[in-house]
Order: sequence, then C-alpha cells, then structure tokens
Amino acid sequence: MSPKISAFRRLHETGCFVIPNPWDRGSAIYLETLGFKALASTSAGFAWSVGRPDNRVSVDQVLKHLEEIASAVSVPVNADFEDGFAKEPEVVAANVARAARTGIAGLSIEDSTRDAQEPLLDFSLAVERIKAARAAIDRSGSGVLLTGRSEGFFAGRPDIQETVRRLEAYAAAGADVLYAPGIRSKEDISAVVGAVAPKPVNLLIPGNWMTVADAAALGVRRISVGGALAYSAWGSFAKAAKEIAESGSFSGFAPQGPPIKLNEIFGRR
Repeated sequence: MSPKISAFRRLHETGCFVIPNPWDRGSAIYLETLGFKALASTSAGFAWSVGRPDNRVSVDQVLKHLEEIASAVSVPVNADFEDGFAKEPEVVAANVARAARTGIAGLSIEDSTRDAQEPLLDFSLAVERIKAARAAIDRSGSGVLLTGRSEGFFAGRPDIQETVRRLEAYAAAGADVLYAPGIRSKEDISAVVGAVAPKPVNLLIPGNWMTVADAAALGVRRISVGGALAYSAWGSFAKAAKEIAESGSFSGFAPQGPPIKLNEIFGRR
C-alpha cells in the first residue's frame, strides 16, 4: 500500500477533514500549499476546463487527468469516477482497475443514470456495480478506498429512506465510505451517518449553509465541495471578461485580496 493511500485511510479513522476539489494541476498544487491533507477531483470542474459539460468526458481523458492531479501533489487524491464510465458491472470493474493504477488514493462510484424519467439505476444492479468495483480494487492490491454514492437528492429523487437503503447496501457490498450528495438537513445527514456507522460519511458542502464544526458534530468524517471552487473561479473570470466585452473597462482585474504569488508557488515544483 502506498504512503498516500495509508495516509488517506488514517484520515478517515477519526475527526472530520475537508477534501477540496481542484480541477487541474495548478489548482491542486495551490490547494496543497494551504495545508489541506487530501484533495478530490471534480467531474464538473475538469469537464469545464476542457470545454465539455459535466459527465461528457471519456474514461481515457479522466484517467489522464487523475494521473496529472495525483502526480502534482504529495497528499492523497480521491477521484470523482462518476458512474464508472459504464453500466455493466464487469466494465465498471475494468475501469476501476485502470483508475487504481493512476496514483489516486480513493474513488467514488455513483448510481445515477442521467435519465430524468428513471434517474437511479435499478437497486440490484447498483449494488452489483459496487461489488464489482470492490473486487477490482481488491485484485489490484492497491488499498484504494471505495466510496459508494447514491444520487437521489441530486437526480430529482430526494427520498431519504431510499437513499439510506442504498447506502446501507453499498456499505455491505464493500464501500469504505458512503456519500449522498445533495442532502442538507441535519436530520437527513444524521440518518445517513447513523445508518452506515461505523463507516465514514462524505458530505458535500458547496455553499455557506454549514461549517466544518457543524458537520463534525453530526458525525460527518469527510467534506468535499464538488465543482464549487471551479464554478467560483469561472464566475470571477466571466465577470471580468464580460466587463471588457460590454463596457471596455477593466475594473474586474482589481485585486480581491493579497496577491497570489503563483510563479513563486509553481516555481518550487
């Protein structure tokens, strides 16, 4: 087991930690300088960086991206591995095996179909996919952590009972960490944490509605922000660019705080 994977596993044993989501090599390096103990990729942030919508990049593109992120920093990286880039468990397993060789310390598999009429995969199939991912990681001998994600609250099916049922099944199928992006109420968060305990839970916090201390008090072990950092960067970029295009002025370049010494930071790499 690599030192990064060992460190990532230890982070999940106690307390609550944040894995912010960089979208390219530079943003990953910068986040590491701020002292974060681990990072996570973002499917949306990466897709936008290559001019694609979320969930519309190929597995080969993502695997290359994961190699770049993981090799850029000395801290563990968790991969947003979307739906495993396949529906069939055996193909998910093959893709997970490839991902385990990129240098990542963890990866997640979700159960979304991206079909508005039937937004979640059939329950039995979803469980088999987690089992297949688990088996692939075990065969790799890597020790990569597997996160099972249930997307109901993101996909238009905000049913906490069904979400808990799925996460319990994913835990039983071998997921090391459980994750239901989109849950926000203290009651729902507590329900998920209690249902899969003692396995750790990842909570998505993409806005200012909960603090790390609040999440920790509810038993959350890990926090990610998804595409929020990338979207924030795009927002600042778009605001400044629109001003130039529409009014010919450049106030969008005004400093928003202390200067970021990017040349100095990247020059040390």
